[in-house]
Amino acid sequence: MSESSVEQEAAELAEMNQQGIAKRYGYYARKSGPGWLQGAITLGGGSLGGALFLGSFMGYNMMWLQPLAMILGVIMLSAISYVTLSTGERPFLSVMKNVSPVLAWAWLIATLMANIVWCMPQFALGTGAIRQNLGGSAIPVWGCGILLLAVGVSVNYFYGRGSKGVATFELILKILVGIVVVSFFGVVVALTASKVLDWGAVFKGLIPNLKMFESPAPTFDGPIAATGEFAQFWKDKITHTQRDVIISAFATAVGINMTFLLPYSMLKKRWGKAHRPLAIFDLSIGLIIPFVIATGCVVIASASQFHTKYSDVLYDDGAVNPQLEKSYNEFLDSRIQAERGDAFTAMTAEQLAAARGALPLGDRQLAAMLVKRDNLQLAAALEPLAGKAVSQFIFGIGVIGMAVSTIIILMLINGFTFCEMLGKPGDQKTHMLGAVVAGVGGFLGPIWLWTGASKAALAIPTSVIGGSLLPIAYFTFLLLMNSKKVLGSSMMTGGRRIYWNTLMVISTSVATFASIWALKDKSGFGIPFGKIGIGVLVLLFVVGTVGFLGHNKKADKA
Repeated sequence: MSESSVEQEAAELAEMNQQGIAKRYGYYARKSGPGWLQGAITLGGGSLGGALFLGSFMGYNMMWLQPLAMILGVIMLSAISYVTLSTGERPFLSVMKNVSPVLAWAWLIATLMANIVWCMPQFALGTGAIRQNLGGSAIPVWGCGILLLAVGVSVNYFYGRGSKGVATFELILKILVGIVVVSFFGVVVALTASKVLDWGAVFKGLIPNLKMFESPAPTFDGPIAATGEFAQFWKDKITHTQRDVIISAFATAVGINMTFLLPYSMLKKRWGKAHRPLAIFDLSIGLIIPFVIATGCVVIASASQFHTKYSDVLYDDGAVNPQLEKSYNEFLDSRIQAERGDAFTAMTAEQLAAARGALPLGDRQLAAMLVKRDNLQLAAALEPLAGKAVSQFIFGIGVIGMAVSTIIILMLINGFTFCEMLGKPGDQKTHMLGAVVAGVGGFLGPIWLWTGASKAALAIPTSVIGGSLLPIAYFTFLLLMNSKKVLGSSMMTGGRRIYWNTLMVISTSVATFASIWALKDKSGFGIPFGKIGIGVLVLLFVVGTVGFLGHNKKADKA
């Protein structure tokens, strides 16, 4: 976009900001873009899994959780956009100069790791949808990977082709996000037509209930009571398990990658101060609305089919679904260990199998209720109610839309990180190199890396680093929003400043609490990764505060 075009759009936007709501928002809708990129990355495998597990464990009781998480995330993304559009400066450079180089590089490295590692399950998700939902079972795993990689590289190529390429890129992402939303909405419409949904319970679940953090959903009361003397064991087990589910669902709303993507995508479009109201609107229609609808529909579908149900895991004749047997046995084994104590470790495989079968029916049924299903089980469970076309094809289209859109955006973000890391901002070749690195890493995931111990080796440190750095990213921009040195005349004052600071402090505090809660028990290979992550979190808070105060003190003296 030429300088004259930029100035013309800024003048047009400034005039439109003074118009009535209908005219102004209609114009905003036509100019939206970066918010849809945010929607494309958050509607991925993590959001799908988080919503699916939330519904199967909690039923309709926590319909409010993911919308709340997204609203808190958008508050901070709005702050990030305000700082970026007010200064016109690349955020990595802003953090380097005004807060701390340590924080800037930690932010970049965490984003880089997350891009590559979390691209892998998206390729696995897309491959599964192609082969199992969409009838492509004859296509080899590597063939599906090549197809997904080719789409990711091709779409990212458009992004480097100037303003028309960016517009084409954003249009493709809007279509993909639309497909995801329409697909899952179609599933809920089909379930409604089948009269299996309790809409009263759905709407009641939109009212926050903090008791769910410390006790099982009330719908588990009967099944827990049926286990007799081990009722307390199951109550504790469910509470502990659902905490992980809650954190997973909350954490997938806004990730560390998204805080890096938003400012660069806005600068790529040459947005400036006049675009600040548009930025908030853009995040609302491109991120909040699609996320809430899509994840809400998955929670509803999952809750209706799996919550407190066991027939798809434990059959009437006592046989167990082989696809879910491993997860089912893990719950039974924990119950046996609670009964036998140290003797459990001496049991042979044959003795353990016999002990599982000898457990009372109530214990076995409850264990089956707690098994984590995935998108393939949900599609199969919906088939008798919604028909094969809806359950497999439409559901599969939604899943592939999630995978493809997230792959594209993860590759895009990695391009931005490579440009900053190599000191070549805006260089198209460097950007494509970074995009291809993330894409190739994702391609290798289902074939080689994202399995067994390799999956754990990659996922644990990455989730720890990303989890500990997200509150730091929030905290960093909270500091920048209150920096006269950075914002100058654009710094908010009076009641408006108090209002935004209150919202940002709440969002940062909740993100910090969620990170610590998620990290404290995280470990692998005998290493307490979670406790290390919490230590890093505290250290970076101190480094960020000291660095920020030091830079602003120098500015005051100058």
